[in-house]
Amino acid sequence: MSDKKDVIRWIGLRSIFRPSCSTPFAVYRWFVFAFLAVGYLLVNFHRLCPAVVARDLMEDLHTGGGLMGLLASAYFYPYAFMQIPSGLLSDSWGPRKTITSFFILAGAASIAFGLASSAGFAIVARVLVGAGVAMFFVPIMKILTRWFTIKEFSFMTGLIMTTGGIGALTAATPLACMSSLVGWRGSFIGIGVITLFSALMIWIFVRNSPEELNYPKIGAGNSPPNQSPSSLALWDAMKSVVWSNRFWPISLWYFFNFGIFFSFGGLWGGPYLMDVYELTKPQAGYILSMMAVGIIAGSPAFSYLSDHIFKSRKIVLIFSSLCMLFLVVLIALRPSGIPIWLFYIWCFAFGVFGCASSVIGFAATKESFPLSITGTAMGLVNGFPFLGAALAQPLIGLILDSYGKPMEGYPVEAYCHAFWYYVVFAVIALVSACCVHETYNKQK
Repeated sequence: MSDKKDVIRWIGLRSIFRPSCSTPFAVYRWFVFAFLAVGYLLVNFHRLCPAVVARDLMEDLHTGGGLMGLLASAYFYPYAFMQIPSGLLSDSWGPRKTITSFFILAGAASIAFGLASSAGFAIVARVLVGAGVAMFFVPIMKILTRWFTIKEFSFMTGLIMTTGGIGALTAATPLACMSSLVGWRGSFIGIGVITLFSALMIWIFVRNSPEELNYPKIGAGNSPPNQSPSSLALWDAMKSVVWSNRFWPISLWYFFNFGIFFSFGGLWGGPYLMDVYELTKPQAGYILSMMAVGIIAGSPAFSYLSDHIFKSRKIVLIFSSLCMLFLVVLIALRPSGIPIWLFYIWCFAFGVFGCASSVIGFAATKESFPLSITGTAMGLVNGFPFLGAALAQPLIGLILDSYGKPMEGYPVEAYCHAFWYYVVFAVIALVSACCVHETYNKQK
């Protein structure tokens, strides 16, 4: 019996299943979590899907690397800028309405993307997909703050990131196989229909807080020193966040760290493996899928390390940034000399340190601002990883285009040049992590 208790304590579920929770409430909040998690799985599929079908898109829509980078990054520009209204709407209009309304837009836009007859049409559709799914993560965080306690929040965020990793996994090997069967167009039409169905399920079953279903209030927030959790006007909330010295270090860390991750994992990793190592699309998909496995394994692991081992947000972010720097230096130095078997390990680690570590960044963000502006703070911070991706994806595409013709594949020298930009990004991310304020102790 003691062994069972130790296992439950280790994985962080002891407080989540505590006896003080009434059985209907304890069960229903997991239904809420499940429907939101499925939605976030779809968000991550839409985000990373261009990587394994990039060659198909370039051939079918007649695009080069620069235009392909713009097409892929068209998702990230609206995603980044919509984080501000995402947070504001979460705090004012409510997360449930925000999620379902914009998820309908994302589903319809995904279908339109599958029907695109030109690169211009595809870019517009991709913009609308990005705008639609942008209104998801911050509202999820807002809902979790109401349905789960402070001590549970970091672990639940880790679980959400794990489901995001499953979404990234479906955007690799499963998408590669599906596109081989029904084409990339059929794949995107199908995922658009699934996205619309997910929006319907969230509208039916999810509520903003337990009180809306007559359950007791459980979520609670924290207030940093010299700040009170009083209601603020939307503009005042934005100014309060942006002028805080806690905002910029974590935002810059997200910008540069995820600029690397989304550039390689969301687009150029597939062409790189096919051009330099002459792999087939399914073979490249198998390797890239290890990033998703890393996200799945790393998200709860980072939560546990931060909460129970290091008892620190900052130390974990610095450690993750150091590992990320090592990974990108490795491929920059040996772009064609890494054994295929080692790439499986590299991609796994890339998923862990490039994406799963974000769970700690969001925990630090939540702990840096009062509950009344949590949505606004997370929305503003959450825009930076996608701005980083929006910069890095077309930048790398332009560098690759300068070395050769995209339809014939890019030479190893092109990728070597591009990967040194990743090294610069990783160094800046490490410096930013060193400047992040420690927030863990405020939970005590």
